[in-house]
Amino acid sequence: MSWIWHALGSAYAVLAIVPVIPFLAVIVIMAIRGENRKKAIRLAMDITTVFLIGIVASLLKTRTGSNLGIYFIVLLMLIGAGLIGNVQNRVRGKINVPKIFRAIWRLSFFAMGVMYVLLMLLELIAPSQK
Repeated sequence: MSWIWHALGSAYAVLAIVPVIPFLAVIVIMAIRGENRKKAIRLAMDITTVFLIGIVASLLKTRTGSNLGIYFIVLLMLIGAGLIGNVQNRVRGKINVPKIFRAIWRLSFFAMGVMYVLLMLLELIAPSQK
C-alpha cells in the first residue's frame, strides 16, 4: 500500500517542478473534449494552482531553511479572503463565500506563478548552500 503513496508523491513532485505540464495537459484535454477555450483556461488555472503552491512552498523551504512556507502562503490567502470579504460586505451587505474562494484561488495562481519564476531564477543564479 505504501508504494501507491510513494507513486502519487513522485507524480505530484514531477508535475509541481514543471507546472506548465498540468496547465497544458488540462487545456489539451478540454480542447479534445470540445469545451470552450475560456472554460479550459480557468480549469487549467485552478488545477495548476495546487502544483504551484506546493513548489513555491518547497522553494521557500529550500531558500529559508524553514518549514513555514506553506503556512505563509495560506496566511496570505486568508488575509486576501478577509479583505475581499470586507469589501463585499461593505458594497453588497452580504458575503458570497464561493465567489471569495474562487477569486483568492485565481489570484493565488498569478501570485504563485510570479513567486515560482522569481524563486526558480534565484535558485538557478545563486543556489542555496544546503
